[in-house]
Amino acid sequence: MKLINFKKIGIILGIIIVLNLFINFGIATFYDAPDYTDFCLEGRWSQVYDTQEICEAGGGAWTANQSMIKTREITQPIVTGIQQEPAGWCDIDYTCRKQYEDAREIYQRNVFIVLVSFGVAFLVAGLVISTIGSLSVSFIYGGLLSVIIGTIRFWSEMDDYLRFIVLGIALAVLIYIAVKKFKGE
Repeated sequence: MKLINFKKIGIILGIIIVLNLFINFGIATFYDAPDYTDFCLEGRWSQVYDTQEICEAGGGAWTANQSMIKTREITQPIVTGIQQEPAGWCDIDYTCRKQYEDAREIYQRNVFIVLVSFGVAFLVAGLVISTIGSLSVSFIYGGLLSVIIGTIRFWSEMDDYLRFIVLGIALAVLIYIAVKKFKGE
């Protein structure tokens, strides 16, 4: 019976975690994520956007109110001083928010590419450095975790065909690693 070497497991887990922290903080350091305030300036709500023309001129999208209540013919005089229902409402951040979302999607795609590239590189390094068992395992699992993190970050932005391709490649790589590592067992 083999004893569990907790020192080796600790080092392996440490390398896996620090490797992925290193990659992710490197991305955050050298590639700034888009910030909402870079696209939608603060203080835009201090102005009143009560007409479609003013709203659209400010980059917003106007939504007209469509009252569901049918009005009856009024036979009595109307009391003055009561405000009427607004004609609609303005989503003043519509255009700038769309620009922000487009920039964020590109950013997430680029981060996905970087994380998957590093992940694959460390997977390959783990297979090549098979003489040092704990380092090999650390690189394989660290690379796999990097691929998983990159995929999770970009998953909602991916088209279905890209998801299918990513999952197919991941499955093929895992099968290859299993065959390569466990062939003799």
